[in-house]
Amino acid sequence: MANSTAAPADASHDGSRRDFLFLATGAAVAVGVGAVAWPFVSSMAPDADIIAAGAPIEVDLSPIQDGQIVNVFWRGKLIFVRKLTSKEVGDMKGVPLSAMIDPAAFGTRVKDGHDQWLVVYGNCTHLGCVPIGHQGNFEGWACPCHGSQFDAVGRVRHGPAPINLPIPPYAFQSDTKIRIGEPAGGKGEA
Repeated sequence: MANSTAAPADASHDGSRRDFLFLATGAAVAVGVGAVAWPFVSSMAPDADIIAAGAPIEVDLSPIQDGQIVNVFWRGKLIFVRKLTSKEVGDMKGVPLSAMIDPAAFGTRVKDGHDQWLVVYGNCTHLGCVPIGHQGNFEGWACPCHGSQFDAVGRVRHGPAPINLPIPPYAFQSDTKIRIGEPAGGKGEA
């Protein structure tokens, strides 16, 4: 009779080993199928350019006064829209490229025929702080956190910021309306 009681204990031990092997094999197969399927599933996702484009927003420029900076948000990011004064336009055109950390001619910062309008992202290119308008030594913005200074067209003139304030994709719909999030050459550009 001792033999008959030992057999069920061994059978139960074999059953738990078999259950473990079944679960381990099933898990390995599931991981393998996931690893093989992942590239195919991810290839169906929208391209990064499509995701980054976001839904465009329109900004009415007519109420903005000379020298005024308006803050808008596109895709959760701060955008500065600034109407430059005639003096600022003249001053910014006259700045030599050698005086800049990240040299950029005035014409590369604004759209042709719309010299008085600047549209840039509103975060310092050093660590992402929000610079304060009409501050600093260059008629533009100054970052209160680390001291970077930008001129009236968003060019970095005093570091530690390494590059100019970036320009988002935008297009003029008319002389008094822009569409942020629509690249140059987009529908309705004036």
